[in-house]
This record gives sequence, C-alpha cells and structure tokens, in this order.
Amino acid sequence: MAGMTSSARPLLNRRLTEFGTTIFAEMSALAVRTGSINLGQGFPDTDGPEEIREVAVRALRDGRGNQYPPGPGIPELRTAVAEHQLRRYGLSYDPDTEVLVTAGATEAIAAALLALLEPGDEVIALEPYYDSYAACIAMAGGKRVPVTLRPHQEGAGFRLDLDELRDAVTPRTRLLLLNTPHNPTGTVLTRPELAEIARLAVEHDLLVVTDEVYEHLVYDDAEHIPLATFPGMRERTVSISSAGKTFSFTGWKVGWVTADAPLVAAVRTAKQYLTYVSAGPFQYAIAEALRLPDAYFDTFRADLRRKRDLLGDGLRAAGFKVYQPQGTYFITTDIASSGEKDAYAFCRALPERCGVVAVPNSVFYDDPEAGRSQVRFAFCKRDDILHEAASRLRSLAN
Repeated sequence: MAGMTSSARPLLNRRLTEFGTTIFAEMSALAVRTGSINLGQGFPDTDGPEEIREVAVRALRDGRGNQYPPGPGIPELRTAVAEHQLRRYGLSYDPDTEVLVTAGATEAIAAALLALLEPGDEVIALEPYYDSYAACIAMAGGKRVPVTLRPHQEGAGFRLDLDELRDAVTPRTRLLLLNTPHNPTGTVLTRPELAEIARLAVEHDLLVVTDEVYEHLVYDDAEHIPLATFPGMRERTVSISSAGKTFSFTGWKVGWVTADAPLVAAVRTAKQYLTYVSAGPFQYAIAEALRLPDAYFDTFRADLRRKRDLLGDGLRAAGFKVYQPQGTYFITTDIASSGEKDAYAFCRALPERCGVVAVPNSVFYDDPEAGRSQVRFAFCKRDDILHEAASRLRSLAN
C-alpha cells in the first residue's frame, strides 16, 4: 500500500522513544498562539551590546567567516576563550589544542557524551536537569543516574546532598554531568561542595562534564568556581560554556569546550560529525565580547539581579512560594501554596487564565512527581514586560 513501510518496526530509534517535542518548543508555540508573555523559554527580548553586533556585521561584509571556518574554531576566538579562562579563573589552556568551538553548549554536551561514553556506562546528573542531558545520554547509550537537588530551607533554594551523590557512584559510573549555576533551580555549588565532588571524582577515576553557561549570572554572595580549578580535576574535566547567556545573543549559537588536550581531541572527533563547523562571522564577534571590560559583566549581572527581584516579588504576590535563585535567569516556584497541584496542567492553562507562559519543572525529573508542583519562570525580559507579567500573575490571587 502506498506510503506504508515494509516492516512494522518503529521509525524512531528506541533510545529516543521517551523524548518528543521539547517543552520549550511546546510552550513557546503556546505563547505565540495565545499572544501571551513568554516567561517559559530562556531567551532575552533585547539584543546584547551594539558594538559586538557591529563586529559580526563587519565580519559579514569583509567576508570573514562566510565560508567554512576552521574545524576547531577561528584562532581569534580560541585565543579569547583561553585568555578568559586565565583572567577569570587562573586556568591555563593552549588555544591550539585545549579549546574547541561548538554550535552552542548543547552541541558541546552532545559531542562530549558521544565521545566519552560506551553503551551501558552510568552518568550521574543533578536533577532536575536541562532536557537535552537525558536525550544526549540516551543517544550515547549511557544510563542516567539522577541525584536530586532538594529545597534546603524555606525559600532558600535547592541544595545538593553529598551523601546521596556518594551513594550514587557504582563500579559502572563513568562520568559526572554537572551544571552550575544550575538550570532550572538557580543553585550555585559552593566551594566545599565542589571540593567534595572533586575528591569523589579523583577517588573513583571519573570524568566530569561541567555545563557553565551561566558562569557570569551569579547574584548576592554566590561565586562561580570552575571544578577544573580543584586539585586533580583539570585533566579529567570537560568545561563547557557559551556566549548566548552572557552576551544576550542566543541565536548565534557559539559555545566552547576547554579541557586537557586528549579530552578535547576526543570531543572534537564526535563534534566534527555533528555540525562540523558553525557561526563563522559570529565567532569573530564573540572573540571581542569575551574581552569586554569587567564593567560590562558587573552591570549585566546587577541588571539581572534587579529583574530577578522584580519578578520574584510579583510571583510572591500571586501566592507562589519562590525559591530565590543564586544564579541563571530563572526562578523556580512552588504553586502548591496557591492551591494548585499539577504544574504541567497549570502551565497549559496559564495563557488562557492570565496571558503568561511558564515551564513545568516536572518535565526535568525522571519521576515527574518529584517536581509536580514546581514551575519555572524566566526573568531575562524587559522591565515593562516583567511588570505586566507580574500584574497578570497577581490576578490569579484575586
């Protein structure tokens, strides 16, 4: 019969059968369809620095990067990444052998896991986790082992239970996948926590992949400390970051890996068969962005902290429990305090109820019940949008 396959075998690889359309695509489509304020997907509604955008424009006009850039990334960006790691954290990397440019952090994570895992290897990840982690582990044939971050105190955010992390390590554990500052909870791992993670990794000879895309988005007394700075960790850690969150150019998809040369070589082997190369002209712009003065990073961070507090006040006024984030540009709330029970159903109905879109954290857990009443809101929006969203959300409490 026309259009039928010759076999009843499912079309989708069985490793991916649990994954459908991402929650971000689903909720952003809902925002467009209903004309709602989109506080679901984490992208700013204003562009980053004009002088950096102009570097990309000049690169396009001058013909730089309009054809394939070098596979590892243009030398200017690899050098700028190495300089950034040294200036900020005292980490020294060879830009020729220990830096790799990727199509955003998402590709870097995928390439790292595809390169470093064998089928059946266990990967410990901090739950709730960004949805691509689970999919990438599955594509690599690994087995994910969640260690759940839990609310520490009333409204004081989520914390890691180090005993639970230790207990999760087995002889089959190959790799730790960490995200700090952490999406969606906003947790920033402390120096003592990182020191214990480093000790555990060295003791069990584990590799570590760290997603540090929110490295410059930390607030109050929190401090981002790369795990690679701890004893014994540089040679076993693949550090990943990107330009999108720091410079508000999420559509450019410029990310990077820094690691010991053998690790970068392994990740590059997988990466070259994914996108091969990407974002040629934008690489020149991000090389300049990484060299912006400290005043840019300080001002950007202070502005986001103010936006965090603005939206947080509105969420509290709406009757939600707010877990104050130490980093990222997301706020996790517990809607149970307002009488709601199911985060997914709540988020599906929210656009019709008050014209706001958010994301249910339940989709970031292996067991959705663990985050059944948690909802994530993004605050990387213009002040007028946040004021309007807060006003609409407060109507829920009336």
